[in-house]
Amino acid sequence: MLMMGGTGQLGIYPNGTLQRDTHLLARIRGLLVARGHAVVLVDAPGDRRDLGGDFRESTEHATDLGAVITDARKAFGKPVWVVGHSRGTHSAVTAATHLTGEASPDGIVLVSSILESSRFGGSTAKPLQESGVGTLRVPVLVLHHKLDSCQVSPAAKLPELQALLPPATSRVITYDGGVSRGALCDVNAFHSFNGIEQQLADDLSAFVVQGK
Repeated sequence: MLMMGGTGQLGIYPNGTLQRDTHLLARIRGLLVARGHAVVLVDAPGDRRDLGGDFRESTEHATDLGAVITDARKAFGKPVWVVGHSRGTHSAVTAATHLTGEASPDGIVLVSSILESSRFGGSTAKPLQESGVGTLRVPVLVLHHKLDSCQVSPAAKLPELQALLPPATSRVITYDGGVSRGALCDVNAFHSFNGIEQQLADDLSAFVVQGK
């Protein structure tokens, strides 16, 4: 289950094509399918313009996520993992900390985690270090580029997040390589693993298959 960053808007057309298919997780969806995973793309809800501000940490958002997780579990009969990129990492943590039972994810993957508070939309989004990650009881995979210079996900803050995660069921993988072009938080930057998508998909898939 893939949660985009930014506004969370994908623009999924009835035929399954995307208006915004340059998001990192949208780009790697085919790579994950090729590795044997069923993929669910989650767009912004129809009753909201976007997933800005602190909405991703709300009970309302958790309820929406739980409905998708439950449907995916019924449809595929497999464990359901929530993968979030950038601001989508808030969605993944919200699902894991707010939901229980069949609506709760079996694990989460945090890609380019939000590690600094920042204004987004009409409110302030907290860093993940303040979002209850210390209470997580599901496996957690953290994927981060060593050269990520996006102002909300500086790699220098990664040890703060790692220190809060349960060591027995979590893993942190950092990367170098790839190519960064344009704005530091953009789809072609290190923040979005430009040029090393295959490696990212390999590591994500391996962790999910192991279930740890």
